[in-house]
Amino acid sequence: MPIGYDPAQRGPITRAYRALSGWLSQRPSSADQLADDQARAGFQRAQRLAYDCVTQVATQLRVGMSEIEAAELLDKYLIAHGAQRYLHRPFAWFGEHARFDGYSGYGDYHPSGRQLAEGDTAILDVSPMLDGYIGDVGYACALGDNPELSRAMSFMRELRAQIPPMFTSAMTPKAIWAEVDRLIQEAGYDNVHAKYPFCVLGHRVYRVKVKPGRGLRLPGGHMGWFSVQANMAFLNHGVFSQLLTPEHTGTKLGLWAIEPHIGWAGNGAKFEEILVVEPGRAYWLSDDVPHVAPATW
Repeated sequence: MPIGYDPAQRGPITRAYRALSGWLSQRPSSADQLADDQARAGFQRAQRLAYDCVTQVATQLRVGMSEIEAAELLDKYLIAHGAQRYLHRPFAWFGEHARFDGYSGYGDYHPSGRQLAEGDTAILDVSPMLDGYIGDVGYACALGDNPELSRAMSFMRELRAQIPPMFTSAMTPKAIWAEVDRLIQEAGYDNVHAKYPFCVLGHRVYRVKVKPGRGLRLPGGHMGWFSVQANMAFLNHGVFSQLLTPEHTGTKLGLWAIEPHIGWAGNGAKFEEILVVEPGRAYWLSDDVPHVAPATW
């Protein structure tokens, strides 16, 4: 059984999702599942903004900076560069928090007062919306030299190359989750995304309707990790067809934000980017991504 995965001990949010998703579930339409050229361009713009944000803020990380301070920098960058809303609030995890050590509830995942030390890994995770298109990315870096991160990212690049063929194979989404879990453990790492809510390896992304004039900070604009719009989109399509988990139900077709997350003693790393899955073809939305070569600052 994966780390942190116990269906008998799901929290109230998880239980509510399951109950509501059964009631509201509908099979996603072909328009939901596949993106045309205009949509792909929209997602690419949003993803590029997200990568520009995390790489720029990574250069500003300093010894003693807290996760909360880093998340605020991410927030300010996105607002200044046109993000209308988020799929989820910006996250920053440092050192042992980058492998969720000591986390026991959903509230623990949010940025804390944990301060960055020399040699720590840092994970920055943002999901801005531009014209309703979502760019959900995760990025790992280190403050100073961290040979373990370099080795981890070398493995992650190998894993990245292996994931698209899994989606074009006969493997079910549940089997893909299990195979990624096996590869991570075989490489000597912990599967940290198994500690996420629902144990998600990924989730679908859509173009979300954003009403003109509605800002980022409306009361009730977020429910837990995700924005109200994201929660309603997931519920409308049936939550468990929208999440790549050990319990996934549904087709592989569509656009997925894939986010493998690994850990080792005292640190962790991840990447997250959009995978496009069409009949007989699966490919990353862009190969111009910074985790092809991990950075240190």
